[in-house]
This record gives sequence, C-alpha cells and structure tokens, in this order.
Amino acid sequence: MADMDLPLPLAPAVALRAPPVQTAPIVFASPHSGRDYSAAFIAAARLDPQTLRRSEDCFVEELFAAAPSHGAPLLAATFPRAWCDANREQWELDPAMFADRLPQWVNTASARVGAGLGTIARIVASGETIYRDKLRFAEAEARVRTCWLPYHEALRELITATRDRFGACLLIDCHSMPATAPGRAGGVDVVLGDAHGTACTPQTVRLVQDALEGMGYRVQRNDPYAGGYITRHYGRPRDGVEALQLELSRNLYMDERRLERLPRFTEVQRDMTALIATLTR
Repeated sequence: MADMDLPLPLAPAVALRAPPVQTAPIVFASPHSGRDYSAAFIAAARLDPQTLRRSEDCFVEELFAAAPSHGAPLLAATFPRAWCDANREQWELDPAMFADRLPQWVNTASARVGAGLGTIARIVASGETIYRDKLRFAEAEARVRTCWLPYHEALRELITATRDRFGACLLIDCHSMPATAPGRAGGVDVVLGDAHGTACTPQTVRLVQDALEGMGYRVQRNDPYAGGYITRHYGRPRDGVEALQLELSRNLYMDERRLERLPRFTEVQRDMTALIATLTR
C-alpha cells in the first residue's frame, strides 16, 4: 500500500453538542461511536463493512443525547475506532502492521498493541485482521493528526473550561461492551471503571452505581474494564477532575449481530437520561 492512499474521514473528527449555557460540572464523551467509514478505508480492508463495525460502540452517543438539555456538553468522535482509537495513547502501534520502521519513541510493547488494539488497530474487536496490506508510518501520523489530536484537544478544552467555571469536573466516558465480555459474572449490565479507585472518588462511583442499580441494572466495578487511556489520563481527583468509564452491555439495547437498535433502545435511552438528570442536579 502506498503512502497516504487511505483518505481521511469525510466529516470533522468530533461532534460537540453543547448546552447554550453549561450549568453542570460534567462532561459526557463517546470516543468509540463514530461511523464515518470512507470508501477507500473499506476498499483497503479485507473485511466487509459490517464486520469493520464490530469495534464500534454503536449508538452510544444517542443513548446519552439528553446531556445538553441537562446543562452538560456531549462530545463524540465521528471517526471509527477501527480507523483510529482515541482511547489509546497517542502512539501505541504494532510494528508488524507497517512496511517501514517505526520511530524509537513509539510505544510498541503495550498490552493493547500485543492484543492488536493499539491506536491504529490491527484487528476488529471480534478478532479479524483489518488490512490487506501493510501501512506506512506516515498514514498513522495523518490519522493521529486529524483524528486523535482533535478529539483530545476538544476534550481537554471542555474539561479545563468546566473546572475553571465550577471548580471541578466529572468526565463520564461512555462506552458499550459485548454481551459475551469476559469476567462478567452473572450477566452484568454495566461495568464502571475508575482505574481501581485512582481516577474517580468513591462517592461519585457510588452515586452512579446506586442510580443504575435503582433502575434495575446489574453493576460491576473495574472487571473486566477498569478504564482505558482516557479515564486514566484525565482522572485526577486531587486536581479537581474525576473520570469514570461506563460500559453498557449492548444486548440491552441492540442486536449485536445485525447492529440494529432493539425495541428496548428507547427504554435504555430513557434510563440514561435519568442518570444524566441525577448527576446534573
């Protein structure tokens, strides 16, 4: 594959839905619900479009769409996770994916890279290899520049502005998980990740857990998802910023095989709106 022959996504990298006036010290974000697949990306992949979408947190930004009406901004990536993963370090890359040598400063040894799920993923979430041919490092640089950086610049600005305005900020990092995720004893519906108590205060985690359990959801903490790069990087309770990753089981609201909303989607969306209302009071 020649340098730069995969065009960038057509849409802006991020979609920000902000209230006219922010009234709550909370930011909601969805880094994995982007669905802007370019024709060239699909052509370069050895997978069909439906399989490429297995890595998506489908419809998550819709589930939390009420945030702006409750005084909190909602940030969502528009680019697909399979194209560039905003919930990784800036440079987590698998050298086996590239035709040229990677710079020495690239992180090639993380567990995420080893699993094939670095900043530029080698596989989709269901395990299939994405690309027909090897990439060039210039392609990774372009994706980081046009996708990863804009997302984190927007998120950082929202967090800083919120903390400046209110004296504190809570980031709810919104995700979905497959129904067959490992470690979910008893069919857990929601996993809350606070990086094992380092990214969010116990009081905030308890507030979210109590609200969800009060609606009938089965909640588990930190297992198997303790929080990715975003939770661990931005969550600094001593500095007035808390971050909590929320993983919602997809089988609650969507058909995981067909990637379509189930009739219960509206009910789950209503519950997430109730959660938003609880947190923004």
